[in-house]
Amino acid sequence: MTRTVVVTGATSGIGRATARELAGRGDRLVLAARSPATLDEVREECRAAGATAIAVPMDVTEPGAVAALADAARAEFGGVDAWVHTAAVVSYGRFDETPAEVFEQVVRTDLLAAAAVAREALLRFRDAGGGTLVLTGSVLGHITAPYLSGYVTAKWGLQGLARTLQQEARETPGIAICLVNPGSVDTPVYRQAANYLGRIGRPPPPIASPERVARAIAHCLDRPRREVSVGRLNVVMRIGFTVLPGVYDVLVGPLMRLVGLTRQPVAAHQGIVFTPNPAGEAVRGGWLPDASQVVRAVGGRAATVASAVRRRLP
Repeated sequence: MTRTVVVTGATSGIGRATARELAGRGDRLVLAARSPATLDEVREECRAAGATAIAVPMDVTEPGAVAALADAARAEFGGVDAWVHTAAVVSYGRFDETPAEVFEQVVRTDLLAAAAVAREALLRFRDAGGGTLVLTGSVLGHITAPYLSGYVTAKWGLQGLARTLQQEARETPGIAICLVNPGSVDTPVYRQAANYLGRIGRPPPPIASPERVARAIAHCLDRPRREVSVGRLNVVMRIGFTVLPGVYDVLVGPLMRLVGLTRQPVAAHQGIVFTPNPAGEAVRGGWLPDASQVVRAVGGRAATVASAVRRRLP
């Protein structure tokens, strides 16, 4: 059955990968994000995959913007069957060295805007007799890490919001609330983040592809689940955080500085916290090697070895 799905945060990373995944499945898509030009590119990508899609430029933190987005979906397709919320921003820095307005905007975008989306989606779902809301959380909604105070605060709040909505949804048959919690993902968000730490952030290994997270989101739309974790070490980190908190706190700082930050220096800046940067928007962030390049490199190396072996044979 063809669904109408709203995707907020559709121009980059997990959101863009999800739009492509759903387009390939034939869903009708309402794509929303802050960058009009990039949003048009994503719409055309989805249409090229055979999907019907519209683009609605908007900022989820602006009052009334989420309701206007839902109205646009209803005007175009008659309603909303599912809503996938992926919009998020990040800021690196010690809490006491991060400007208050940046911290607050991260929380506003990553938590309060998600609440606005949930409120509007549930209103539309009740009117339609059902629907599925997928919120994109993080493993950092279960654990903590230094230098990401705004993001961690928001994701812990989102975890509580999702759990509460799931409890309340038991009283409204046909409505499902899903939370997808990725670990490290190969997206541009690390370089796009605000930074007051002096070093550009990076996803610590192991790193998942955004396409993998997108498939998990699509599966939730097909068969809703309360919570899905995407990341091989997510469970290990959660156990360490809960069972050995003292050891976790001793190790997490040095590990964050070692594998969660690059050595590339950067001056303090606001990143995309307040305004988008279309030039940096893409599905992937370049933290994982391109599979085709790896295949070509391995094939080329194998051919070289084979040639050398043949030359040595009598």
